[in-house]
Amino acid sequence: MMLSKSDPDEIQSFMSDASYLPGGFASRVMFPDSAAQVTEVLATATREGTPVTVSGAGTGTVAGRVPFGGYVLATDRLNQIKSIVKEEGGGRAVVGAGVRLADFQRLLETKALLYPPDPTERSCFIGGNIATNASGARTFKYGPTRNYVERLTLALATGDIVDLRRGELRADAAGRIEIPLESGRTIEARLPSYLMPQVRKHASGYYVEPGMDVLDLFIGSEGTLGVVVEAELRLLPKPQGILSGVIFFASNESLLGFVAEARSASLKTRQREPTTVESSSTSIDARALEYFDSESLSFLKQKYEAVPAGSVGALFFEQETTSETEELLMTEWLALLERHQAMADESWFATTEQDQEKLREFRHQLPVLMNEWFARYKQRKVSTDMAVPDEEFHGMMSFYENTLQASGLKHTIFGHIGDNHVHVNILPRDDAEAARAREIYMQFVRRAVKVGGTVSAEHGIGKLKREYLREMYGEEHLREMAALKRAFDPGGILGRGNLFQEELL
Repeated sequence: MMLSKSDPDEIQSFMSDASYLPGGFASRVMFPDSAAQVTEVLATATREGTPVTVSGAGTGTVAGRVPFGGYVLATDRLNQIKSIVKEEGGGRAVVGAGVRLADFQRLLETKALLYPPDPTERSCFIGGNIATNASGARTFKYGPTRNYVERLTLALATGDIVDLRRGELRADAAGRIEIPLESGRTIEARLPSYLMPQVRKHASGYYVEPGMDVLDLFIGSEGTLGVVVEAELRLLPKPQGILSGVIFFASNESLLGFVAEARSASLKTRQREPTTVESSSTSIDARALEYFDSESLSFLKQKYEAVPAGSVGALFFEQETTSETEELLMTEWLALLERHQAMADESWFATTEQDQEKLREFRHQLPVLMNEWFARYKQRKVSTDMAVPDEEFHGMMSFYENTLQASGLKHTIFGHIGDNHVHVNILPRDDAEAARAREIYMQFVRRAVKVGGTVSAEHGIGKLKREYLREMYGEEHLREMAALKRAFDPGGILGRGNLFQEELL
C-alpha cells in the first residue's frame, strides 16, 4: 500500500518551498516507494486530468514545488543508495531520487570518492538536483549535475517507465527524437529551434543541442517531462588536499583584474591537463572563484569582526593539491595576489579541513544573514540569477552597480564570478521599494538577454520566472517547448505552471 496523506495539518509543509510563494494547496500528498507506485500515481492522474506537482526537499527558490491544486508526488521514500562501485579513475553510484545530497556526499567521503555538484543548500534531494541541473561553487571546474548523470529511470505522465542510458539515443539532424516504450508505442517529438546562450551555466528551459543525447533533455526539465525515479551517477576520486582562501582587496579594479587572471590561468591549465583529480596540477586551477562586494562584507562584519577595514570586496577560492604540489601552488597564488595588489597580510588561507570548513561557513553565512533581513521587513527576496558570456561580464557588472547606486536601494552582489554569474540581491524595506526592485530586475533581465546571456544560470524558472523566460525566447519558442512537453505529457498534468503559462498547454 502506498502512503498517502490528505489531512491539511500533515501536508502543510509540502505546500511551499524556499521561494516562500504563498497560497499553495493540494488535495493529497502521495509517497511512492517504487517506480511501480510512481507510475500508478501518474497514470491515475492522467486519466482524471488531475495536476501532479513533484516534490523534492523543498530547497528550490523559484516555486517549482508549490502546488496549486491536484496531487503532490513526494519523492522522500525513494531514498535508497543502491550501490557504490569504485573503479579506476573514480566510480559509479545508483541512487533513488529522494537521496539527500549531504548524506550521499558524506558516504562517498568514507570511500575516498567525490560527487562534484555542490549547491549551497546540501539538504536537497538528488532527484531535484537532476530536475534543475543543479550547480554551485565547484561548477567552475567540474560543470553542473548534467556532467555526472549516466543513466536515468523516468516515469512519464502516461504511466510508462523509460530507462535511458547516456549514448543510447540521440536527436537527428532535424531535431527529431524518438523514444521506444515497453508498451510498443513510440514517443516522437521535435526539439525547440532556439539556440542556447554561450555561457558556462544555464538553467532556463529545455536543453537543446544539434544531435544531442536524449538523456540531456530530462536533466534540467524541472519535473515537466517526467519524474526521476532513479539515477546512475559518475564519481571522481576524492582530492588529496585543498588550498583555499578568502582574499580581500582595497580596490575593485584590482579584484576584477585578479579574477580575470585566475580564470584564464585555470582554463589554460585545463586545456593542457584534462579535469581529473588523480594528479593535482602544479599550475593555478581554481575549482571555485566566489565574489563578495563591499555591501556583502558589511553584512558579514555583523558575524566576522576580522573582515579588514578598508576592504571593498573579497574573493573566495579553492584549489585541489597533493602533498607534493601544495607549497608550490601556495607560492603561485601569493604571486598572483601580489600582482593585483591584494591585501595579502589581512587575507585568510586554509589547508586543513577544519580551517576550510570555517571559510566555507563564511561563504554560506551571507544568504542566511540576508534571509533574516527579508524576514524582518516581511519582504520577498529579489535576487538575480543571470550569467553572461566572458566578454560581456565587465559591462554587466558596471550596469548592475550603476543602476543600483542610482536607485538608492540597499543591495548585495556576490556569487560565482568564475562563471560570470553573480547574484544581485535587492533588499527592499517596504512594498514601494519592492515594486522598484522588481522593475530594476526586469532591466537586468533585458540587458542579460541583449548581450547573449541567460535569465537563470542555476535556480531554474519554476513559476516565478516565466515572464523572464518569455523575454529570453519569445512566444514562438515557448510554443515549441509546450509542444515538446505535450508529446511526453498529453494531459499537461506534470509540473503545471512551471516554465510556461497553462494556456500554452
